[in-house]
Amino acid sequence: MRTVVPDLPGFGETPAIPNREHNIELYGEWLRAFAREVAPEGFAILGHSFGSLVVAAAVSGGLDASRIILINPISAPALEGPQAALTQLAIGYYRAAELLPERAARQLLGNPVIVRGMSEVMAKTGDADLRAWIHGQHARYFSTFSDPSTLLQAFRASVSNTVIEHAADFDRPTLLIAGERDDITQLPKQLELHHRIAGSRLRIIPGTGHLVHYEAVEDAVAFISEFLLEHSRSSKSEVTA
Repeated sequence: MRTVVPDLPGFGETPAIPNREHNIELYGEWLRAFAREVAPEGFAILGHSFGSLVVAAAVSGGLDASRIILINPISAPALEGPQAALTQLAIGYYRAAELLPERAARQLLGNPVIVRGMSEVMAKTGDADLRAWIHGQHARYFSTFSDPSTLLQAFRASVSNTVIEHAADFDRPTLLIAGERDDITQLPKQLELHHRIAGSRLRIIPGTGHLVHYEAVEDAVAFISEFLLEHSRSSKSEVTA
């Protein structure tokens, strides 16, 4: 199996796209073009958190994935749910950074105290070594963005959209993986997404929150492997029948 993990435009080592607003439509357009370029022979697609919104937008625009996997999908409007006040506070934080000079904005957005606070809230594991590793990963990578304006645009996209809005467009085998203690989208909304995506499969990981990719890697890999192998066998049976 070949796995390709790209940086989104404006994050990591990938620059922002010039003269474009980094909204969910742009990210969906980018993902469709990226997939055509790197996997013209066909592919399955996986998105986690904000990545689930990018995948959903791409699917609505015609992304030709054979199978879809969403981990901790964003299934509830951040501006309307129980976290609405915190979301508005975060928007103000990013907006304030956008008004500052570049250097000051980066210092604010990459403030280690704020990053650590976010990490402490999201981590659910009681394993001290694992928590320390998660905090180290966030401290090292969480603030790698091209510029404060692009970061604010992406944040607005993340809190203004949900996967549920695109559920009717999911016409391929779909696996949903959710952490039982996810603070971003609680289980009732994940169940709603599951019911709205016809034929989807939902796997819930007990005791884990939004950081499935850190705290429950073995479980997630087992669910994904089972899903991919099962549908790979089904596809072969259809071809040979």
